[in-house]
Amino acid sequence: MPIYHKLGKIPRTRHTIFEKPDGKGLYYEQLFGTIGFDGMSSLMYEIHRPTMVREILKTEDVRPEIAVEHNMTARLLQGFQVAPKDDFLESRTTLLVNKDIHIGLAAPRQSLRNYFYKNADADEMLFIHRGSGKLRTFLGNIDFEYGDYLIIPRGMIYQIDFDTADNRILYAESFHPIYTPKRYRNWFGQLLEHSPFCERDYKLPTELETYDERGDFVIKVKKQGQLHHLLYPTHPFDVVGWDGYNFPYGFSIHHFEPITGRVHQPPPVHQNFETKAFVICSFCPRMYDYHPKAIPAPYNHSNIDSDEMLYYVAGDFMSRNNIEQGHITLHPAGIPHGPAPGAYERSIGQTVTEELAVMIDTFAPLSLTKAAIAVDDGKYYKSWLESQNSTL
Repeated sequence: MPIYHKLGKIPRTRHTIFEKPDGKGLYYEQLFGTIGFDGMSSLMYEIHRPTMVREILKTEDVRPEIAVEHNMTARLLQGFQVAPKDDFLESRTTLLVNKDIHIGLAAPRQSLRNYFYKNADADEMLFIHRGSGKLRTFLGNIDFEYGDYLIIPRGMIYQIDFDTADNRILYAESFHPIYTPKRYRNWFGQLLEHSPFCERDYKLPTELETYDERGDFVIKVKKQGQLHHLLYPTHPFDVVGWDGYNFPYGFSIHHFEPITGRVHQPPPVHQNFETKAFVICSFCPRMYDYHPKAIPAPYNHSNIDSDEMLYYVAGDFMSRNNIEQGHITLHPAGIPHGPAPGAYERSIGQTVTEELAVMIDTFAPLSLTKAAIAVDDGKYYKSWLESQNSTL
């Protein structure tokens, strides 16, 4: 997301002396950068040395357990069967994985306050299906609510506050940087006029919290499938100011303005984010196709190059039967899929849809974890059989 932002106090010239008030020493400069020195970065200034580690407390193996590595079965995962848990990280249940992305659901009941978290491997996307609160990071805070995407760059130290115990999150850990679609940006990076959203829709960090505190501060760092517990002697949120392009931000799915046409538009018109390994699309309330003979239901199509995962958020899902909020459908590469029996015909003459869903299309096959199999309905792949559909 190439957009410049800054918070707090910074010196006039980078890499120069920046003194603390009353001659109490220097602030410590840190480049928070990506792709070596070639990607987006932010330059921040901290009260204490960010390199100090008091102890390595322990390391946990948090790699997901794979149940089906090679999948050729359409699946329906009943997401709300993933049980709530108190702890933010423990509530995360990884369901679908490949070398590029881990996708899962979380239902944390409590705020993350007694430790800090850093994902050193992956950019994170948190989609807020239920709940509201505040994402707190060392680069500022972002208030969030139902329908918000939170994009958290890898290496970001954060905590999260929830307003209530009823929270549901779809999350993705991406091992590639998450960007806005290139075709919606000009050569400077500005979103173009035909983009379904623009920069004013972003929720940028505000309210920079700065703590000059010594003590015992636990940061749990995820790297290579291991969760390392590190003890720091100073508060991780000691940044007095920063500027640059690498920072967390939010975007509401309700601000996505759908692109429509006289005949059915393909999924790329719904694209919201991208990496070189997958895309994330937002299916939002919109007008249906307005050709006099249009069939609003999506045509059957073969997934030859990608696995399609669709997370159902709200509304009436026109192309499917017996779909509920929190369900995930997985349509694997190599076989066709399309509207459920009856959906093609009943869509004719419909003018609008109120559906809300998040789609992730991956360019490498997804494997299923044991947790995914535990919430799989086991019969979705038969849902296109006309004689059996009424019982599925």
